[in-house]
Amino acid sequence: RIFTLTDTVGFVRHLPHDLVEAFASTLEESAQADLLLHVVDGSDPDPEGQIRAVHEVLAQIGAGDVSELVVINKADLAAPEAISALLARYRDAVVVSARTGEGFDDLRRTLESRLPRPEVEIHALIPYERGDLLDRVHQAGELMTTEHTGDGTLVVARVNADLAGELAAFERGSVTADPTVRGG
Repeated sequence: RIFTLTDTVGFVRHLPHDLVEAFASTLEESAQADLLLHVVDGSDPDPEGQIRAVHEVLAQIGAGDVSELVVINKADLAAPEAISALLARYRDAVVVSARTGEGFDDLRRTLESRLPRPEVEIHALIPYERGDLLDRVHQAGELMTTEHTGDGTLVVARVNADLAGELAAFERGSVTADPTVRGG
């Protein structure tokens, strides 16, 4: 899936307020986000202070209500009681260690479950000469199955409404593609 990742946490906490305002246009992308991945240093003496600082800036730029996934990093260095306290307050948080890789499988699963999915399921036979459409399904959709036939590529996928509209001419209704042939 396509997503935009913007790293803003480092300067939110350490730069003066007027400098944060200078970076507001960069931060404003956060207000349009479907999900904010909020990475917190679990070994910091005041991780709650980090979280408050970020929440204050997010509120100032109109992103205070955006869905958030708290990721507690440095599990290898943080005191277990500090991690427990954060998990008690942020029940959906994920604990990771960027250094050791601990928790990243859980982070991927959680992130995948929290990101929005394309809303329209399509069953289409895309002619080979329309490889551009198949490429867009790969780039912007969630490809469930593909099957190459004599007439084109049979796909079952989830896509956004605009792309579904473009694929409508190739719709095949509910088809039974070979579920063992996976795309992606």
